[in-house]
Amino acid sequence: MFPTPRILFFILFLGMAGLFSFSPATSFYQIFDQSVVGKKVEIAMPDSFIYSILQKNFSLFASILDKQEESGLQIIYTRIDRDRKGSPVFTEHRLGVDNNRYFYPASTVKLPVAILALQRLNELKIPGLDKNSTLITGSAGGRQTAVCNDPSAPDGRPTIAHYIKKILLVSDNDAFNRLYEFLGQEYINNNLHQMGYLQAHLIHRLEVSLSEEENRFTNPVRFIDSTGKILYEKAAENSQLSYATRNTRMGNGYLKAGQLVNEPFDFSKKNRLTLTELNNIVKSIMFPESVPKHQRFNLTAGDYAFLRRYMSMMPGESFSPVYDPGENWDTYVKFLLYGSEKGASRPGIRIFNKVGDAYGFLTDAAYIIDTDSQVEFMLSAVIYCNSDGVFNDDQYDYATVGLPFMKHLGQAILEYERTRVRKYKPDLSAFIFNYKD
Repeated sequence: MFPTPRILFFILFLGMAGLFSFSPATSFYQIFDQSVVGKKVEIAMPDSFIYSILQKNFSLFASILDKQEESGLQIIYTRIDRDRKGSPVFTEHRLGVDNNRYFYPASTVKLPVAILALQRLNELKIPGLDKNSTLITGSAGGRQTAVCNDPSAPDGRPTIAHYIKKILLVSDNDAFNRLYEFLGQEYINNNLHQMGYLQAHLIHRLEVSLSEEENRFTNPVRFIDSTGKILYEKAAENSQLSYATRNTRMGNGYLKAGQLVNEPFDFSKKNRLTLTELNNIVKSIMFPESVPKHQRFNLTAGDYAFLRRYMSMMPGESFSPVYDPGENWDTYVKFLLYGSEKGASRPGIRIFNKVGDAYGFLTDAAYIIDTDSQVEFMLSAVIYCNSDGVFNDDQYDYATVGLPFMKHLGQAILEYERTRVRKYKPDLSAFIFNYKD
């Protein structure tokens, strides 16, 4: 049963008064993290506002909210109002958000790396070098692989721009790996930490199984112009980044070489990015003036427009690359509002987002607009979809639990937004793009 708003208010009051003592539940995760041992772990109190919205669709959400701890559910919903000058005013509501509770961020780590790739080009300040310059990735031995061409590009040239397009359109793993190699571990993590994203821990490539040392070792790269002249060259690097100490183990088993190992799976050397950090990174791209200066990436107006365009473009609108609609349908990486739907997107709706799904974790962080209703809001969520607690068995509950929840969550918030009264309607023209490549 859902708590009534009156009961929730009472709980919130008691919590603020210090009359209740809350401690993090760990049973469903079976998680042991040395990085938080001995520290006070703050658990987000229930947000009666989010509950009140979901309660209107009781049958869709009851099974998840009744098992909120088991589902690892975290939600950040940001209401956006405009003042008379059109400036945004943000009201953030949270449900279950705990920055010390680990979840595997999967492909969501691609967003900050794509942004940092554009930032790095701006920092280099080399005449003729930009996101459309040809990027040749070399190999320094071991299991490193080289890239000299990109068949998905119209002219066959690998570029930062094309890699970012593929990341944002269909969450391409190899494209991410090439940007990871261009930037290197130290640049990625040191910059994110300097910006205040202190729990970000981006330390490995995706989809390829490499050792910790192999992920420290990044490929040599060079940029060339149309005549073959080298514009910029970076040698292979061996990162000396000092990792935060973690001992994060989850679940009750995992498959290794086809055999079940009956012990928790070790995530200590896996990427980490909290939902709060991911939500704030999306906010910094959509509303850079709304975040502190130290959290604004070094981007040009053109960079912001480029990122927003491809964060919201659908695969079927792309002519470069061209995607098979059977494999990459229009709502392919739009979990919120659509879940696993393969039909056409809704008229007037644009979702600027980044998703991730791996090891049973499903995540989406988005800024959503409805130009027909003049509605805008931000919504980020993560849910754990691994009821048997076994990793690497590909028996995750995405289709039956996670994706339906994401779809219904997005729809519930959108319907609320369409009905609430706004004193000033937003001008969404800055987020409307021509999607013809």
